[in-house]
This record gives sequence, structure tokens and C-alpha cells, in this order.
Amino acid sequence: MTEKLYEAAFPYAEDVLALPVEDLDQTAKWYGATFGLVEVERRDDPVPTVILERDGVQVGFAINGGDASQEGAAILVSDIHKARDEIEANGVETGNWRVDERDGKRFQVFFVIAPDGLCYYFHQPIEDAG
Repeated sequence: MTEKLYEAAFPYAEDVLALPVEDLDQTAKWYGATFGLVEVERRDDPVPTVILERDGVQVGFAINGGDASQEGAAILVSDIHKARDEIEANGVETGNWRVDERDGKRFQVFFVIAPDGLCYYFHQPIEDAG
């Protein structure tokens, strides 16, 4: 069994299962090809929504009139180098490779801006030796 790469997803705003997009079919196709997400649910009520998943971590997209440029998700991964390499191998630019500090912990991070304008913050805790 392979190790899970995606460990969790957290929304920037309110709901990681309702990130705003304009076209569910294009969204499912792009995130499948780029992030390795698989469609697991589609619904029309209360708004058209598609739920995608990888390693048990779900991210949802909805035609809800929201501003994609103000939204996105933080994706916790088990191997930040593998995540970046995989995304770049799929032809997508990553940016801002850096170390962030939050609550006394350090994280290796990078960002991806999707064609729909959503921003993704990939991060992995840096384990201090000793």
C-alpha cells in the first residue's frame, strides 16, 4: 500500500467543499489531471457542486457566485517534495517555495494558482532533528 500524500484540506474562508468555480466539468478534469483528485459526488442542491477526493481528503467546488480569486485551500501533505514534483510534472507552475512559521512550528510550503483563480497552499511540517 502506498503512503497517503494528501492528509487534510482546510478552507481559506468557510467551506472546503464549496470553493467557487464556473464550470464543474472543466474543474473536475483539471483537478483530476493536475492534483490527482477523483470525482466522488455531484449534486445540484442547493447549488451545482462536485466533490473530488484523494487519499480520503475531499475538496469541493460549487457554482455559487463566489470570487475564486479570494478563495482556495490549504493542503497538508506527507511529502512536500513529491507533491511539488507531481504537480510540476503535470505542467503546472508552483511558486513561493519557502519555510513558514506558525504557532512555533515550521512548515515547508509552496503555492499553486489554478486556472479558475483559486489559490492552494501546500504545506508539510518540518520535523526538527533532536
